Amino acid sequence: MKIVLIGANGTIGRAVRQELEQHHEVVSAGRRESDIFVDITSPESIREMYLSVGEVDAVISATGETYFGPFKELTPQTNDLSINSKLKGQVNLVLIGQHFIKDGGSFTLTTGIIMEDPIIGGASAAMVGGAIKSFVESAAIELPRGIRINNVSPNVLVESMDKYGPYFQGFDPVPGSKVAKAYVKSVEGAQTGKTYRVY
Repeated sequence: MKIVLIGANGTIGRAVRQELEQHHEVVSAGRRESDIFVDITSPESIREMYLSVGEVDAVISATGETYFGPFKELTPQTNDLSINSKLKGQVNLVLIGQHFIKDGGSFTLTTGIIMEDPIIGGASAAMVGGAIKSFVESAAIELPRGIRINNVSPNVLVESMDKYGPYFQGFDPVPGSKVAKAYVKSVEGAQTGKTYRVY
């Protein structure tokens, strides 16, 4: 399969790429050090990415910025970071990408554990995760041509504890290699509208 992986240089993206490129053609996309440039906050950039890569079998989004910080410091402006990147960016990958993906292809988006298990400082990120999950469930019953859509909801990763550990006190982190298996299941499997939880 020809798979576009957005965010291939991130912690999750690297693990997913390592797993998938053993059996598939993986085209990396992102703002830095990727095969193709894309800024997911720009619909025009997303469209240019798809025009550059051509028809694909699967699209994986392992990207999307979110705001982490105390609720009392959350403002409409800082909240827009999460909305414009992780929420609208991933949704637009599907809205635009549905016209470039092959019959029977798939989209896999990324949510996260805090949409169901809240943490201090994670209201903005949890909000968009829940919205993406709902979008996936709804889009799954309407996408044409047998196109599937799922989302992966990982726990905090072992490899990310240096950065995010203070936010996830008491959580049992999971290795990136385990999270990557959920993306493989989404791409190579047959389910749609699912949330693959890796907790």
